[in-house]
Amino acid sequence: MSAENLLALEGVPVRSMQEQGTAPYSTSSKRVLARIFGAALAGVASVAVAVRSSHAQGVGLDSGLELVDPNVLRVCADPRNLPFSNEKGEGFENKFAELLAQKLNRKLAYTWYPQSVGFVRNTLGAHRCDVIPGFPQGDDLVQSTNPYYRTAYALVVRPGDGLDDLDTLADPRLKTKRIGIVAGTPPATYLAVNGLMGKAKPYPLVVDTRVDSSAAAMMGDLASHEIDVAVLWGPMAGYYAALANPRMRVTLLTKDSGGPQLAYRIAMGVRPTDQNWRRLLNRVIAENRTDINRLLIEFGVPLLDENDQPITTDAPAK
Repeated sequence: MSAENLLALEGVPVRSMQEQGTAPYSTSSKRVLARIFGAALAGVASVAVAVRSSHAQGVGLDSGLELVDPNVLRVCADPRNLPFSNEKGEGFENKFAELLAQKLNRKLAYTWYPQSVGFVRNTLGAHRCDVIPGFPQGDDLVQSTNPYYRTAYALVVRPGDGLDDLDTLADPRLKTKRIGIVAGTPPATYLAVNGLMGKAKPYPLVVDTRVDSSAAAMMGDLASHEIDVAVLWGPMAGYYAALANPRMRVTLLTKDSGGPQLAYRIAMGVRPTDQNWRRLLNRVIAENRTDINRLLIEFGVPLLDENDQPITTDAPAK
């Protein structure tokens, strides 16, 4: 799921998340979105209440007691949020869940809930499901597993526009370009610092995924020349760039510094009490990194190692 939307909808301010670089999407995912978005005390409290209530009803630390049905992998997901997930099972988080279910020898089931206020509270916190894929590592709303990928925000440009080598928001050529940016996300800070907001076109951070997509709208504007450059979260950038004809060029933002983190580690979220469940998921991640990387790359997700070097299907698992 889109971590930035999820955290924002749970009440976590995006800008404050930017100030914490440890657990985000590492997004890295967590750094990207978890800390960039501050502590959502109200959201945390609501989840904690739900967890304590379930615990009082007999949810213990034994893995068999932690999960309502230990024979079923129950996943919390958005029913219409490609490239992450949808009800047809077409997103990369759907395929990741299928891989987990296979490795765990469990049936796969979903609890569908749109990315709206109360997502965590009404899914994981209510014990309607047991894991949220694509959650920024270290966010206080949930307990994070170890990260299963790391990526960053990205620049997307049309091929042949003379910007194929664009790799930083500090590039002086951007002064004359119109840039698409999702409001309130970490790259927006760099646009402001570099004096690029005057010509920028903002897109909403929080949308009803059942009827709208800021990423799709931005990429449509890029194709129609309404904007010259798109700045998107890496998985969205890679997915939509591959759908374009001709294919758009994607470059991860790994060179900008002095502001919010742009690269993050992405993990899964489980309830704070589910210690054995978390350890089991960590083991599956560690044992299947090559397969996970291959799956993500097939969906166009641009991956980074801890040295900000791209990971390809030929790269050894670490």
